[in-house]
Amino acid sequence: RDQVAAPRERLGDFPNRSAPDGAFVPNDGGRFVSNIVFMGMGEPLYNFDGVRDAIDVIADNEGLSLGRRRITVSTSGVVPQIGPLGDDMGTMLAISLHAVRDELRNELVPLNKKYPIKELLEACRNYPGLSNAKRITFEYVMLKGVNDSDADARELVRLLKGIPAKINLIPFNPWPGTKYECSDWERIERFSEIVFRAGYASPVRTPRGRDILAACDQLKSETEKLSARARLMLEQGEAEQPAALAG
Repeated sequence: RDQVAAPRERLGDFPNRSAPDGAFVPNDGGRFVSNIVFMGMGEPLYNFDGVRDAIDVIADNEGLSLGRRRITVSTSGVVPQIGPLGDDMGTMLAISLHAVRDELRNELVPLNKKYPIKELLEACRNYPGLSNAKRITFEYVMLKGVNDSDADARELVRLLKGIPAKINLIPFNPWPGTKYECSDWERIERFSEIVFRAGYASPVRTPRGRDILAACDQLKSETEKLSARARLMLEQGEAEQPAALAG
């Protein structure tokens, strides 16, 4: 609760009437804060109680006083917790989908091996309060030659049929050593067009922080790179130690 209270002091106790409905106005005149998203690193639904307590504070009039429809919880697909999320927290829901076939999603999102696409989408269809005014956001990273074909776009539309939804298309942010590449911009636009014509909003997320390896998915890779470097130095040191002792 203290972690929520500290931002509250910076953002201001209550929404300003001249700001967009429900947004916060920082005391220093900075940008409006209108939405909050709980997402990785880490799976929010594996910390269900902690996330629920934080949301209660954020939504409370004595907390940040932010409407629950301005709060989104993103999950990689912890199916048993999706229903309770809607019942207990009443927030918006986002799903890290990224593939339309179980074989590929098993690789991109290993949790899919436990909760495959069919089970995940069934839980989405039954999400409490789901409506055109309370749509589910599906996150879909664009990987060149992997999941970005016209056929993939049409299958995505077929899978989501009947679910009030928005599809966020995310240009892939590469990191050192990855085997994936970002789809070409023309391919992303074509994919978006197919989804949009089927009746789903399909905005393309603007990448931020790529130049300093701080974009989505890059922070973990930088940590792993540093860890690998440290291991290499350790191994080299251990290899050199016997020679030094022998001298």
